[in-house]
Amino acid sequence: MNNPLAATILQVIERAPKWVRHDLESKEEVIRARAEETLAAMIAAALAEYPSSGT
Repeated sequence: MNNPLAATILQVIERAPKWVRHDLESKEEVIRARAEETLAAMIAAALAEYPSSGT
């Protein structure tokens, strides 16, 4: 992957726990929402550590 930002996001998705991956497929909205929020938090944390172009 040539885009470092996309590569960072992909690494987070690859490291997502099995329960997150499983729950993302749930038909139950509450379960799916919990998994989506968890994955979003993981991505946000990785992006917070991502070096900005202004530094």
